[in-house]
Amino acid sequence: MAGTTDVPESDLDNGLVGWEGQDDPEMPLNFPQQRKWLLLSLISAITLISPLASSMFAPGVIFMDEDFHNTNTTISAFTVSIFVMGYAVGPLFLSPLSEIYGRRPVLGCANAFFTLWQIGCALAPNISSLIVFRFFAGIGGSGCLTIGGGVISDLFRREQRGMATAVYSLGPLLGPVIGPICGGFLAQRAGWRWVFWLLLIAAAIIAIGVEILNKETNPKVLIRRKTRNLRKLLNRPELKSVYEQAAEQSKASVLLHGLVRPLKLLFRSPIVFLLSLYMAFVYGLLYLLFTTITGVFQGTYNWEPDICGLAYVGVGLGFFLGLGTVAKISDATVVRMTKANNDVFEPEMRLPACVFFAIFVPITFFWYGWAAEYKVHWIVPIIGLIPFGFGMIGIFMPIQTYIIDSFPEYAASGIAALTTSRSLFGALLPLAAPSMYAKLGLGWGNSLLGFVAIAMIPFPAIIYRFGGRIRKNHPVKLD
Repeated sequence: MAGTTDVPESDLDNGLVGWEGQDDPEMPLNFPQQRKWLLLSLISAITLISPLASSMFAPGVIFMDEDFHNTNTTISAFTVSIFVMGYAVGPLFLSPLSEIYGRRPVLGCANAFFTLWQIGCALAPNISSLIVFRFFAGIGGSGCLTIGGGVISDLFRREQRGMATAVYSLGPLLGPVIGPICGGFLAQRAGWRWVFWLLLIAAAIIAIGVEILNKETNPKVLIRRKTRNLRKLLNRPELKSVYEQAAEQSKASVLLHGLVRPLKLLFRSPIVFLLSLYMAFVYGLLYLLFTTITGVFQGTYNWEPDICGLAYVGVGLGFFLGLGTVAKISDATVVRMTKANNDVFEPEMRLPACVFFAIFVPITFFWYGWAAEYKVHWIVPIIGLIPFGFGMIGIFMPIQTYIIDSFPEYAASGIAALTTSRSLFGALLPLAAPSMYAKLGLGWGNSLLGFVAIAMIPFPAIIYRFGGRIRKNHPVKLD
């Protein structure tokens, strides 16, 4: 079958410890379906709360500005986007740690770190400390985004990864949309600090649930534990894991290699670099919208801050439409193309749909920008946000699944490369929004972004056409 993967088996005569056959029930790929989806649901739950925290504060910024007597609009935007800067830093450490020590302990520590910094944000005495605390919260919140790709690679075979990625991607895409809707009402009625108290309560409940119910899925870590136990049980200190047959390295050396691995993928693989650049640009556009929608609907349509959150519904509707479409076509397309390719699977089979979805992204910026510029009825710019949500989810999920399929052993590092690059854009691009819109206006300012989005549409098409040849002829050495 196209998705079957041969797992390395034990060969104790030669001193190698592996799995007890291809159907070993301890192998994560062979877990019962209910357990697989439970484990994915656990990580998806915290993956909803973390991105929720990234944007939930956005409608409350004006109240924070009043409290701290801030009049600098760039600083205001930075208090929102700095959280995403933490997403750029955290994966570089958390990804290699999860491949060395396992998914479960690293995710648990990251969740705890994310949760505790919500207290700092809620009690921040000034705007500088709030920015610092938001940054640290973002580092902890990046754990679920980074480790999720590794968990999907651990648990699911190729023909199921499209659906698994669709479920897992709900959080990172819907969280930033739901956040401002809740945050607007909460900030106006209870104060902006209560945004962080509510995040603390939700994050703590889910983090505790994840810690209780979660199970290790990294096959290398599981076999390493098995090897350690058999060495003692059989009194055979020479036994080695099938995944680690080379001479053992120090933990510092292993960690250093792990830290460099996402950067190697990003800068030595032209495929990963191009796809990361494209995803980063689209992600930056998302946060640019998130940091400006409130101002647009307050200034242009005279909406109250609590109602402004409802303007994000357009993006959310687009996400739901895109999610349903991708979940339906992704795995089915891969199975069909694999059969047509003499049952030979190529990761590039994930990408054709990206070109179709990419066409929808620029539509929003022309539609939404000029509707707001000419103060057309408020429903028109909100509807104009739907194509962006639809196109974005149709770009994100296939690219993430492609990286997982291309580097299954280092899926966490591959997702870390994507997360780091896109988070830099998500944190920095919104900072240019106030001055850009001040000079160009909403119409031409958004149109400029739309033209750039059009220019980048061919990226996934180029990777689909030439990616397989580049990947095979220029492999990236990651060990």
